[in-house]
Amino acid sequence: MHARELVELAAIISAHGPTLVRGTHRLSTTSIEQYWTASKCRLDRWNRNLKAFASEAAEAGPNVLTARWPFVRGVLEEVLTGEVLTRVWTAVLCAYDRHRGTNEAEAVARSVLIGHLEARHRVLTLLVRGPEIDTEAAVKLNHLRRRVERWTDLMIGYLTGLCDVTEFAFDPARARDSAEDLRYQSDLPGGRHAWPLVLASVRSAFQQGLCTASPNADLNGKIASAVLSCFQAELFDSTGLFRSLWMVRLANVTNDAQGLLEDLLALEGAATKPPLSTRLEDRLKRFGEA
Repeated sequence: MHARELVELAAIISAHGPTLVRGTHRLSTTSIEQYWTASKCRLDRWNRNLKAFASEAAEAGPNVLTARWPFVRGVLEEVLTGEVLTRVWTAVLCAYDRHRGTNEAEAVARSVLIGHLEARHRVLTLLVRGPEIDTEAAVKLNHLRRRVERWTDLMIGYLTGLCDVTEFAFDPARARDSAEDLRYQSDLPGGRHAWPLVLASVRSAFQQGLCTASPNADLNGKIASAVLSCFQAELFDSTGLFRSLWMVRLANVTNDAQGLLEDLLALEGAATKPPLSTRLEDRLKRFGEA
């Protein structure tokens, strides 16, 4: 699974997180464990790759670094874009526990987030202090970082009505502003369908400019599977990314396979996407240009 698809998944989770938090459906312990295990494995790979690149930069010649750069670039992009889902999912799990007065998932989510923040710090250190990364590449990665931060704050804004989760935003004030825009949108005709526009804008914002393949596509898929297995079938439609991720869930969460098949067979049609307000559309365009 490509890293850009995890950003798209984060948009889906931010829109449907309130259903999980307020519903009666309980989280799967197996899914939370799978999320932690896959995330920790990915963090370990990132750390090894970044340390190896730093060592090679100090010892090897420029030709070696040039040959390694496509892979290293993929790792850097994966760390940056993957943080969107990590922050959004942490916010959802914390809201889930607070809503119930439990401590089932928050500790796990925070542990993964802390590890991701450490990886991000290593990436930013390379961009600022690493002479092995040329200026043009550093500028492009910095633009990606800014885009990731803005989209994360917008998605966190979807969740602020559950409880105060702005601590997981890069800019809490921006997340609160996004929440106000979304509340305004919800009062308009068709406002409850705002998330399809967000999803389409996310696809557009991250469709180009990234490496063609993610270095840890296998673990990205396992992380997505673990997140999705915490939701019920009504989240998904029968086409596109929803269906493909649903099939990942079926393939990986074997303990629930029979129930998932029954849910999948019960699905009817794809969701419609009515036109939405210019106000929200303008904000999404600005995010995509950041």
